[in-house]
Amino acid sequence: MKNILSKILVVVLIAFTSCEDMDDINVNPNNPTDVSSSLIITDLIVSTSFRVASGDYNYYASVYAEHNVGIYNQFYTAEVRTTGPQVAATYNNTWEALYTNLYNAQVIIDKCSEEGSEAGNFHTLGIAQTIAAFNLATLTDGVGDAPWSEALQPGQIFNPVLDKQEDIYNDIIGLLDAAVANLAKETEYPSLDKQDPIFGGDADSWAKTANALLARYKLRLHAVKPDLNGVLANAEAGFSSAGEECKLDYNTIGGKSPFQAFFDDRDYYGASKSLHDKLIALSDPRADVLWKVHPEAEDQDNIVFAKSGDPDQVGQVQNLFSVSAVTSQDAPSFLISYHELEFIKAEAFARKDMDTEAEEALKNAIIASFEKIAYVFDEDDDVEQIAEDYFTNQVKPRFDANPLSEVMIQKYIALFEEEAFQAYCDIRRLKALGEGDIISLSHPEASKFPLRYTYGSSDVTTNKNIENAYADVDVFVDNVWWAGGSK
Repeated sequence: MKNILSKILVVVLIAFTSCEDMDDINVNPNNPTDVSSSLIITDLIVSTSFRVASGDYNYYASVYAEHNVGIYNQFYTAEVRTTGPQVAATYNNTWEALYTNLYNAQVIIDKCSEEGSEAGNFHTLGIAQTIAAFNLATLTDGVGDAPWSEALQPGQIFNPVLDKQEDIYNDIIGLLDAAVANLAKETEYPSLDKQDPIFGGDADSWAKTANALLARYKLRLHAVKPDLNGVLANAEAGFSSAGEECKLDYNTIGGKSPFQAFFDDRDYYGASKSLHDKLIALSDPRADVLWKVHPEAEDQDNIVFAKSGDPDQVGQVQNLFSVSAVTSQDAPSFLISYHELEFIKAEAFARKDMDTEAEEALKNAIIASFEKIAYVFDEDDDVEQIAEDYFTNQVKPRFDANPLSEVMIQKYIALFEEEAFQAYCDIRRLKALGEGDIISLSHPEASKFPLRYTYGSSDVTTNKNIENAYADVDVFVDNVWWAGGSK
């Protein structure tokens, strides 16, 4: 934290280093020291989407959840559990992005709150609170206890203490509740419009997002603070269709999607035999379309899968294994999708033994998840009909036999790639509930499943509190609080 806050502090101090008599001369109109919240929030939304929702936390989760197999460099070491999961440098990029985003969100919140320079800008305030909650939840879901109450104070506290995850989660829920309230208020401030690349400043859409996130995070606490009625209440106030979900479309802002950029720059993944085997066992039609031959493979006729955790078969070889067909230039980054929300409802209903409602939500979720990846099917395929047939002929009989199990298996599959971090969190949550056998993983060293991420190296080396916490945590042993741990 000291290192990150010092970087922020440099920006702050620049404004005060000029001699008093030189103030007017040293004002640079192209480098203002204070800008409106509408100018900060665009970068905040894009950074949250690209660097956090689809950043390193998601890439590594894709390996740990066996959506993909790490076949080269850092992802190979993460795959075979040698150094990657335990090293502070592994997650440092996202660690820094999270705290930068949280700082920028707090700047907006302060500006738009009572006595701030934009007091009464309720909708921008609610959006910032929603995004802050998402970043904060991603942070603590990854590392457990983390600096928070003393963080984001450059020039005042350089070595913030770590807050307990339970306390952080109280603040996450509080931020989202406040966001819903603020987004419902009337405001005289103009809409963010194009400054908001996700919803164009639409307050109702962000309120639905805040409610959807409340449903997600309340369900995440099910092993320690069950509140299924609260989950369902917030879920009902969330999205009613895929057209309302919270995602950043890269075809609207230009550039590549994160997974496409990652493939083009690194090419560290191989197609997962573990996931493919599950789809075959389920007679899932996605088994034939989720992967494609590597564009530089010598064998252009056959799909080649990599075994999770098998160093002899995986090796450090690129261009051999097939790759995800879901990876595309325009694939969006999701803060939370409609299909995830329907899966959340299905799980909550199933846990309440409300099977009729659970079945309806599950069917909605499966159809939406198929339509999410419609582009991997043949152009003439009726993807909705394929999904409905799959539900009727394959999913429904298994659901009738074990509703909860089928919901969680289908959710795990649907979160493939862009939403892998949520699948990784589900796996840990199911383990805490004694239901870890629902999602069977094939890695040969089951005892080396990473139960959490490490703290970022930039602060392990500069903040004694984080250094001590880093030394005290074993990623293969110590669960986070919501998964039954104490750290």
